[in-house]
Amino acid sequence: MRRTAEGDAKPLVLTGGPGAGKTSLLTMLENMGYPTQGEAGRAIIQDQQRIGGNALPWIDPRAFAEQMLAWDMRNFSNAQREAGPVFLDRGIPDTIGYLELSGLPVPAHMEKAACVFRYEKVFLLRPWPEIFTQDSERRQTLAEAERTCVAMERVYGRLGYILIEVPRGSLEERAAFVIGQAGA
Repeated sequence: MRRTAEGDAKPLVLTGGPGAGKTSLLTMLENMGYPTQGEAGRAIIQDQQRIGGNALPWIDPRAFAEQMLAWDMRNFSNAQREAGPVFLDRGIPDTIGYLELSGLPVPAHMEKAACVFRYEKVFLLRPWPEIFTQDSERRQTLAEAERTCVAMERVYGRLGYILIEVPRGSLEERAAFVIGQAGA
C-alpha cells in the first residue's frame, strides 16, 4: 500500500469479544498486504508485566483504560498516514465498552475521543467456542468474552455505527468477506 496525505485513509475496526479470531484475521490481512494496527490491550498487559507496572485490568482498570485510549488514538493517527483501508484490532469505543462492562464511569474525555476519532466501518466478530483459549494475558472466560461482545455491540451502536458481523469460516473466507465489505 502506498503512503499518502492525511485524509485518504479508511480506518476500519475489528471488534468483538476475546477469542473470536480478530488477531488471526488481522494477521491474515497484513500478510495480504493491507496495513494494520495491533490491539492495545494485549500489548499493554505485556508491557506492564515486563516493567512491573500497575496499569493492568486486574490491578488498576482505570489506568489500563487510559493506556488503551492513548494506544488507540495513536493507532488512528498512524492509520491516517496510509492510503485506502487500514485494519485496526479494536478502537476507542472498545475502551468505553471495557469500562462499562467493568462497572466503572466513563470519563468525558473518552466519550469525546470516541466522537472525534471516527472509523469508516466496524466489523464485529463474535466469540467462537471452538477457537477460544485463555492465556496469561487473556484471563476472561468464554462467558465473559460473550458479555464483552454484547458490550461492544451496544457502545458502537450508541455511537451511531452500523456493525458488520463477520461470519465464522476459514481465515481465507473471513478475510475475503472483510475485504469485500471494506470495498478494498
